[in-house]
Amino acid sequence: MSVSAEFAARLKAQARTLGFVDCRITGADVGAAPGAALKDWLAAGHHGSMDWMEARADQRAHPQALWPEARSVIMLAMSYAPEGDPLALADAPRRGRISVYAQGKDYHDTVKKALKALARWLVAEAGGELKVFVDTAPVMEKPLAARAGLGWQGKHTNLVSRTQGSWLLLGAIFTTLDLPADAPEVDHCGTCTACQSACPTQAFPTPYQLDARRCISYLTIEHKGPIPEQFRRAIGNRIYGCDDCLAVCPWNKFADAAASNIAFAPREGNDGPALADFLALDDAAFRARFAGSPIKRIGRDRLVRNAAIAAGNSGDGALIPALEVLRDDASPIVTEAAGWALEQL
Repeated sequence: MSVSAEFAARLKAQARTLGFVDCRITGADVGAAPGAALKDWLAAGHHGSMDWMEARADQRAHPQALWPEARSVIMLAMSYAPEGDPLALADAPRRGRISVYAQGKDYHDTVKKALKALARWLVAEAGGELKVFVDTAPVMEKPLAARAGLGWQGKHTNLVSRTQGSWLLLGAIFTTLDLPADAPEVDHCGTCTACQSACPTQAFPTPYQLDARRCISYLTIEHKGPIPEQFRRAIGNRIYGCDDCLAVCPWNKFADAAASNIAFAPREGNDGPALADFLALDDAAFRARFAGSPIKRIGRDRLVRNAAIAAGNSGDGALIPALEVLRDDASPIVTEAAGWALEQL
Protein backbone atom coordinates (compact mmCIF):
# COMPACT_ATOMS: atom_id res chain seq x y z
CA MET A 1 0.00 0.00 0.00
CA SER A 2 1.38 3.39 -1.01
CA VAL A 3 1.05 6.33 1.35
CA SER A 4 1.11 10.03 0.47
CA ALA A 5 3.70 12.63 1.39
CA GLU A 6 1.02 14.41 3.40
CA PHE A 7 0.55 11.31 5.54
CA ALA A 8 4.31 10.98 6.01
CA ALA A 9 4.36 14.54 7.36
CA ARG A 10 1.63 13.64 9.84
CA LEU A 11 3.62 10.56 10.88
CA LYS A 12 6.67 12.70 11.62
CA ALA A 13 4.60 15.18 13.60
CA GLN A 14 3.15 12.33 15.66
CA ALA A 15 6.66 11.02 16.34
CA ARG A 16 7.65 14.37 17.82
CA THR A 17 4.68 14.33 20.19
CA LEU A 18 5.97 10.99 21.49
CA GLY A 19 9.41 12.35 22.37
CA PHE A 20 11.43 11.76 19.23
CA VAL A 21 13.49 14.70 18.00
CA ASP A 22 13.55 13.48 14.41
CA CYS A 23 11.84 10.94 12.17
CA ARG A 24 12.87 10.01 8.63
CA ILE A 25 11.97 7.28 6.14
CA THR A 26 13.90 5.06 3.77
CA GLY A 27 13.12 2.05 1.64
CA ALA A 28 13.75 -1.46 2.92
CA ASP A 29 15.81 -2.38 -0.14
CA VAL A 30 19.18 -0.98 0.90
CA GLY A 31 21.40 -2.72 -1.63
CA ALA A 32 24.59 -4.66 -0.98
CA ALA A 33 26.90 -1.97 0.45
CA PRO A 34 25.95 -2.15 4.16
CA GLY A 35 26.26 -5.94 4.17
CA ALA A 36 29.63 -5.84 2.44
CA ALA A 37 30.98 -3.33 4.97
CA LEU A 38 29.73 -5.49 7.84
CA LYS A 39 31.35 -8.58 6.34
CA ASP A 40 34.72 -6.81 6.09
CA TRP A 41 34.44 -5.51 9.67
CA LEU A 42 33.70 -8.99 11.01
CA ALA A 43 36.48 -10.57 8.93
CA ALA A 44 38.95 -8.14 10.53
CA GLY A 45 37.86 -9.34 13.97
CA HIS A 46 36.88 -5.83 15.00
CA HIS A 47 33.78 -7.14 16.79
CA GLY A 48 35.90 -8.82 19.45
CA SER A 49 33.90 -11.33 21.49
CA MET A 50 30.52 -10.00 20.33
CA ASP A 51 29.63 -13.28 18.63
CA TRP A 52 26.03 -12.17 18.25
CA MET A 53 27.20 -9.70 15.62
CA GLU A 54 28.47 -12.57 13.49
CA ALA A 55 25.77 -15.13 14.27
CA ARG A 56 23.03 -13.24 12.43
CA ALA A 57 25.14 -11.20 10.05
CA ASP A 58 23.07 -12.21 7.02
CA GLN A 59 19.89 -10.86 8.62
CA ARG A 60 21.70 -7.80 9.90
CA ALA A 61 22.98 -6.96 6.43
CA HIS A 62 19.58 -6.26 4.90
CA PRO A 63 16.15 -5.39 6.35
CA GLN A 64 14.42 -7.71 3.92
CA ALA A 65 16.67 -10.59 4.95
CA LEU A 66 15.30 -10.11 8.46
CA TRP A 67 11.72 -9.58 7.26
CA PRO A 68 11.06 -10.13 3.54
CA GLU A 69 7.69 -8.35 3.65
CA ALA A 70 9.20 -5.03 4.74
CA ARG A 71 8.85 -2.23 2.20
CA SER A 72 9.79 0.86 4.22
CA VAL A 73 11.90 1.60 7.30
CA ILE A 74 10.98 4.46 9.63
CA MET A 75 14.06 5.62 11.54
CA LEU A 76 13.61 7.65 14.71
CA ALA A 77 15.98 9.52 17.01
CA MET A 78 15.55 10.36 20.68
CA SER A 79 17.92 12.80 22.36
CA TYR A 80 19.90 12.22 25.54
CA ALA A 81 21.96 15.41 25.24
CA PRO A 82 23.57 16.18 28.62
CA GLU A 83 23.34 19.52 30.39
CA GLY A 84 26.99 19.59 31.40
CA ASP A 85 30.33 18.56 29.94
CA PRO A 86 30.75 14.74 30.05
CA LEU A 87 34.52 15.24 30.17
CA ALA A 88 34.41 17.35 33.33
CA LEU A 89 35.04 14.35 35.61
CA ALA A 90 38.30 13.47 33.87
CA ASP A 91 40.11 15.38 36.61
CA ALA A 92 38.22 13.70 39.48
CA PRO A 93 39.99 10.33 39.78
CA ARG A 94 38.16 9.26 42.95
CA ARG A 95 34.82 9.42 41.15
CA GLY A 96 33.63 7.05 38.47
CA ARG A 97 32.52 8.12 35.01
CA ILE A 98 29.37 6.55 33.57
CA SER A 99 28.39 7.16 29.95
CA VAL A 100 25.69 9.78 29.65
CA TYR A 101 23.14 7.45 28.06
CA ALA A 102 23.35 5.04 31.01
CA GLN A 103 22.93 7.49 33.88
CA GLY A 104 19.13 7.42 33.80
CA LYS A 105 16.49 4.87 32.87
CA ASP A 106 17.11 2.04 30.45
CA TYR A 107 16.82 3.49 26.95
CA HIS A 108 15.52 0.18 25.60
CA ASP A 109 12.34 0.59 27.63
CA THR A 110 11.89 4.29 26.93
CA VAL A 111 12.49 4.17 23.20
CA LYS A 112 10.50 0.96 22.68
CA LYS A 113 7.50 2.35 24.55
CA ALA A 114 7.46 5.38 22.24
CA LEU A 115 7.98 3.19 19.16
CA LYS A 116 5.04 0.99 20.10
CA ALA A 117 2.84 4.04 20.60
CA LEU A 118 3.79 5.34 17.15
CA ALA A 119 3.25 1.88 15.68
CA ARG A 120 -0.29 1.75 17.08
CA TRP A 121 -1.01 5.16 15.58
CA LEU A 122 0.39 4.07 12.22
CA VAL A 123 -1.71 0.92 12.04
CA ALA A 124 -4.84 2.78 13.10
CA GLU A 125 -4.28 5.48 10.47
CA ALA A 126 -2.91 3.51 7.53
CA GLY A 127 -3.02 -0.22 8.27
CA GLY A 128 -0.27 -2.53 7.15
CA GLU A 129 1.97 -4.79 9.23
CA LEU A 130 5.05 -3.69 11.12
CA LYS A 131 7.84 -4.62 13.52
CA VAL A 132 9.65 -2.35 15.98
CA PHE A 133 13.32 -2.60 16.93
CA VAL A 134 15.55 -1.01 19.57
CA ASP A 135 19.13 -2.22 19.51
CA THR A 136 18.40 -5.86 20.42
CA ALA A 137 17.64 -7.29 16.94
CA PRO A 138 19.98 -7.77 13.95
CA VAL A 139 19.34 -4.31 12.52
CA MET A 140 22.06 -1.88 11.41
CA GLU A 141 20.42 1.24 12.78
CA LYS A 142 23.17 3.72 11.93
CA PRO A 143 23.49 2.95 8.20
CA LEU A 144 19.69 2.93 7.95
CA ALA A 145 19.47 6.24 9.80
CA ALA A 146 22.03 7.79 7.43
CA ARG A 147 20.17 6.44 4.41
CA ALA A 148 16.94 7.89 5.79
CA GLY A 149 18.52 11.31 6.32
CA LEU A 150 18.67 11.47 10.13
CA GLY A 151 22.37 12.20 9.95
CA TRP A 152 25.61 10.59 8.78
CA GLN A 153 28.00 8.12 10.34
CA GLY A 154 30.90 10.22 11.50
CA LYS A 155 34.55 9.30 11.71
CA HIS A 156 33.79 7.86 15.17
CA THR A 157 31.20 5.56 13.45
CA ASN A 158 28.33 7.05 15.46
CA LEU A 159 25.48 8.98 13.90
CA VAL A 160 25.87 12.75 13.71
CA SER A 161 22.97 15.13 13.05
CA ARG A 162 23.36 18.70 11.85
CA THR A 163 20.53 19.73 14.19
CA GLN A 164 20.95 17.36 17.16
CA GLY A 165 24.64 16.49 17.31
CA SER A 166 25.76 13.01 18.40
CA TRP A 167 23.67 12.43 21.53
CA LEU A 168 21.02 10.28 19.87
CA LEU A 169 19.38 6.94 20.57
CA LEU A 170 17.89 5.23 17.54
CA GLY A 171 14.80 3.13 16.96
CA ALA A 172 13.36 1.53 13.82
CA ILE A 173 9.95 0.55 12.53
CA PHE A 174 9.84 -1.87 9.60
CA THR A 175 6.53 -1.72 7.76
CA THR A 176 4.79 -3.28 4.76
CA LEU A 177 3.58 0.18 3.76
CA ASP A 178 5.24 1.97 0.85
CA LEU A 179 6.14 5.30 2.43
CA PRO A 180 7.80 8.18 0.53
CA ALA A 181 11.53 8.04 1.25
CA ASP A 182 13.58 10.98 2.48
CA ALA A 183 16.91 11.92 0.92
CA PRO A 184 20.02 10.41 2.52
CA GLU A 185 22.29 12.73 4.51
CA VAL A 186 25.78 13.46 3.23
CA ASP A 187 28.97 13.41 5.26
CA HIS A 188 29.81 16.72 6.95
CA CYS A 189 32.88 15.65 8.95
CA GLY A 190 35.21 17.39 6.53
CA THR A 191 38.82 17.51 7.71
CA CYS A 192 37.92 17.34 11.41
CA THR A 193 39.71 14.60 13.37
CA ALA A 194 38.66 15.61 16.90
CA CYS A 195 37.04 12.26 17.69
CA GLN A 196 40.05 10.31 16.42
CA SER A 197 42.47 12.34 18.51
CA ALA A 198 40.32 12.13 21.64
CA CYS A 199 40.15 8.33 21.81
CA PRO A 200 42.22 7.23 24.84
CA THR A 201 42.98 3.78 23.40
CA GLN A 202 43.35 4.59 19.68
CA ALA A 203 40.34 2.42 18.83
CA PHE A 204 40.02 3.85 15.32
CA PRO A 205 42.52 2.17 12.95
CA THR A 206 41.30 4.56 10.25
CA PRO A 207 38.52 7.16 10.18
CA TYR A 208 35.07 5.57 9.99
CA GLN A 209 36.43 2.26 11.32
CA LEU A 210 36.14 1.13 14.95
CA ASP A 211 38.12 -1.75 16.43
CA ALA A 212 35.86 -2.68 19.33
CA ARG A 213 38.65 -4.66 20.99
CA ARG A 214 40.37 -1.37 21.83
CA CYS A 215 37.22 0.61 22.67
CA ILE A 216 36.60 1.46 26.34
CA SER A 217 32.85 1.08 25.90
CA TYR A 218 33.39 -2.46 24.64
CA LEU A 219 35.98 -3.27 27.30
CA THR A 220 33.88 -2.05 30.23
CA ILE A 221 30.49 -3.29 29.00
CA GLU A 222 30.68 -6.13 26.47
CA HIS A 223 33.97 -7.78 27.44
CA LYS A 224 33.40 -10.46 30.07
CA GLY A 225 36.94 -11.41 31.04
CA PRO A 226 39.85 -9.50 32.54
CA ILE A 227 40.49 -6.21 30.75
CA PRO A 228 43.83 -6.36 28.90
CA GLU A 229 46.50 -4.59 30.92
CA GLN A 230 47.60 -2.47 27.97
CA PHE A 231 44.34 -0.50 28.19
CA ARG A 232 43.93 -0.19 31.96
CA ARG A 233 45.77 3.08 32.46
CA ALA A 234 43.92 4.64 29.54
CA ILE A 235 40.58 3.68 31.08
CA GLY A 236 41.22 6.17 33.88
CA ASN A 237 38.08 6.52 35.99
CA ARG A 238 35.60 5.26 33.37
CA ILE A 239 33.54 2.51 34.96
CA TYR A 240 30.79 2.12 32.35
CA GLY A 241 31.37 3.14 28.76
CA CYS A 242 33.17 6.15 27.33
CA ASP A 243 31.85 9.40 25.84
CA ASP A 244 35.09 11.02 24.70
CA CYS A 245 34.70 10.66 20.93
CA LEU A 246 31.12 11.92 21.13
CA ALA A 247 31.82 14.74 23.57
CA VAL A 248 34.44 16.43 21.40
CA CYS A 249 32.36 16.42 18.19
CA PRO A 250 31.88 20.05 17.09
CA TRP A 251 28.39 19.30 15.81
CA ASN A 252 27.25 18.91 19.41
CA LYS A 253 27.05 22.70 19.62
CA PHE A 254 23.64 22.19 18.02
CA ALA A 255 22.54 19.60 20.58
CA ASP A 256 19.92 21.04 22.92
CA ALA A 257 19.79 19.55 26.42
CA ALA A 258 16.22 20.84 26.67
CA ALA A 259 15.27 18.37 23.94
CA SER A 260 16.66 15.44 25.92
CA ASN A 261 14.09 12.93 27.14
CA ILE A 262 13.60 13.37 30.89
CA ALA A 263 13.91 9.60 31.32
CA PHE A 264 17.63 9.88 30.61
CA ALA A 265 18.29 12.48 33.31
CA PRO A 266 20.94 11.15 35.72
CA ARG A 267 19.68 9.17 38.66
CA GLU A 268 20.97 10.27 42.02
CA GLY A 269 24.49 8.94 42.45
CA ASN A 270 25.10 8.09 38.79
CA ASP A 271 26.66 11.41 37.81
CA GLY A 272 30.17 10.89 39.16
CA PRO A 273 29.68 8.27 41.91
CA ALA A 274 32.37 7.69 44.50
CA LEU A 275 34.50 4.69 43.55
CA ALA A 276 34.41 3.48 47.16
CA ASP A 277 30.64 2.99 46.89
CA PHE A 278 30.98 0.77 43.84
CA LEU A 279 33.82 -1.29 45.30
CA ALA A 280 31.49 -2.21 48.17
CA LEU A 281 28.62 -3.46 46.01
CA ASP A 282 27.43 -7.02 46.51
CA ASP A 283 24.98 -8.64 44.12
CA ALA A 284 21.86 -7.65 46.06
CA ALA A 285 22.96 -4.02 46.39
CA PHE A 286 23.88 -3.93 42.71
CA ARG A 287 20.47 -5.22 41.64
CA ALA A 288 18.64 -2.79 43.89
CA ARG A 289 20.67 0.21 42.77
CA PHE A 290 20.48 -0.49 39.04
CA ALA A 291 16.96 -1.84 38.62
CA GLY A 292 15.54 -0.29 35.45
CA SER A 293 19.01 0.88 34.37
CA PRO A 294 21.00 -0.29 31.33
CA ILE A 295 23.91 -0.89 33.71
CA LYS A 296 22.08 -3.88 35.18
CA ARG A 297 22.74 -5.95 32.06
CA ILE A 298 26.49 -6.29 32.72
CA GLY A 299 26.02 -7.67 36.23
CA ARG A 300 27.73 -6.84 39.48
CA ASP A 301 31.05 -8.54 38.75
CA ARG A 302 31.92 -6.58 35.61
CA LEU A 303 30.98 -3.28 37.21
CA VAL A 304 33.08 -3.94 40.30
CA ARG A 305 35.93 -5.11 38.03
CA ASN A 306 35.74 -1.75 36.27
CA ALA A 307 35.61 0.15 39.55
CA ALA A 308 38.68 -1.72 40.80
CA ILE A 309 40.66 -0.71 37.71
CA ALA A 310 39.54 2.89 38.16
CA ALA A 311 40.63 2.65 41.80
CA GLY A 312 44.05 1.48 40.66
CA ASN A 313 44.29 4.56 38.49
CA SER A 314 43.07 6.93 41.21
CA GLY A 315 46.22 7.26 43.29
CA ASP A 316 43.94 7.15 46.35
CA GLY A 317 45.42 5.03 49.12
CA ALA A 318 42.16 5.26 51.06
CA LEU A 319 40.71 2.69 48.64
CA ILE A 320 43.27 0.03 49.59
CA PRO A 321 41.14 -1.60 52.37
CA ALA A 322 38.17 -2.03 50.01
CA LEU A 323 40.45 -3.55 47.39
CA GLU A 324 41.97 -5.90 49.96
CA VAL A 325 38.48 -7.23 50.67
CA LEU A 326 37.94 -7.82 46.96
CA ARG A 327 41.10 -9.96 46.80
CA ASP A 328 38.88 -12.71 48.29
CA ASP A 329 35.87 -12.06 46.06
CA ALA A 330 34.03 -15.01 44.53
CA SER A 331 34.49 -13.58 41.04
CA PRO A 332 37.85 -14.25 39.36
CA ILE A 333 37.67 -11.07 37.25
CA VAL A 334 37.10 -9.01 40.40
CA THR A 335 39.96 -10.59 42.33
CA GLU A 336 42.33 -10.16 39.39
CA ALA A 337 41.40 -6.49 38.91
CA ALA A 338 41.68 -5.82 42.64
CA GLY A 339 45.15 -7.38 42.72
CA TRP A 340 46.27 -5.18 39.83
CA ALA A 341 44.81 -2.09 41.49
CA LEU A 342 46.63 -2.81 44.76
CA GLU A 343 49.92 -3.10 42.86
CA GLN A 344 49.29 0.35 41.37
CA LEU A 345 48.52 1.89 44.76
